[in-house]
Amino acid sequence: MNDWTSDTEPQLLRISGTTATVPDIAAAESCYSELLGYRVLERGRIDQALAQRWGVPATAAAAFCTLRPENEDDVFIRLIEAPAVPDYSPLTSFGWTAFEIIVDDVYELADRLDASSFRHLAGPRPLQFMPSIVAMQVVGPGGECLYFTMESGDRNTSILPGASGFVGRPFIVVAAGSDFDPMLRWYVDHFRLRERPVRKSKVGVLQHAQNLSADHAFSLSAIGMAQHGNLIQLDEYPTGTDFIAGVRPRLDGHLPPGNAIVSFEVASLSPFVDLAHGPEAISAGACYGGRRSLVLTGPAGELIELIESR
Repeated sequence: MNDWTSDTEPQLLRISGTTATVPDIAAAESCYSELLGYRVLERGRIDQALAQRWGVPATAAAAFCTLRPENEDDVFIRLIEAPAVPDYSPLTSFGWTAFEIIVDDVYELADRLDASSFRHLAGPRPLQFMPSIVAMQVVGPGGECLYFTMESGDRNTSILPGASGFVGRPFIVVAAGSDFDPMLRWYVDHFRLRERPVRKSKVGVLQHAQNLSADHAFSLSAIGMAQHGNLIQLDEYPTGTDFIAGVRPRLDGHLPPGNAIVSFEVASLSPFVDLAHGPEAISAGACYGGRRSLVLTGPAGELIELIESR
């Protein structure tokens, strides 16, 4: 484990936003606004230049909406309309696999989402190693996997960020790949993220999605950004003829189905220019506010957007 000193603070400051693709933008917006209490900031169509920066030209002119959690003003949740991909199944392919969101009361949320367009996967259930933390996993209207998590103990000393409302902000994003160590090193070495112990964990929701035995343990670790409670969780998925995991199916020129992009805030884009798809750009709209951004691809094929802080 690296011991970063004060002059090598994490270069990812925080999660700035998450992006998911959905087959019906109006239905998805209704789910997020009515059931999660998110407020709509913006509706529109994806600019051609932005689609080109992402490397997905077929996304140009796709309908989108941008939302924010209650009482939050510096994080966004973006939904983009895209055709459904029949072969896609959540939690079985590489790239961004889940967005974890802090909530005030996960049990009450579970009751609210019952019989809704959010498909229940597991929980609410206390975490094995931190029983005061209670989590639930669901699949949203576009096949995006969402983990909803609350602190049931002392919130003043919790490792979790506080919930700004009934449903708060994304605070962990999960990426999966086939080779754990290179994936971990890529994130730590490029972004100076704070390493934490690598664990072997039996994760029921992944075992079920991938048709694995109850004894199968996944290598995983959560690595820290500069802002409290903002983490990237890395999961290693098994591969081979006996396993279901693999490269995510997607339509030519489109974003990946489900969990598609994660946007991070950085103090400066300069250290990452050589990793980017192309030159930096200035974008308007609720997600960018006229700030500069770059787009990169992570080690498991995940799309990463870096947005420079003001």
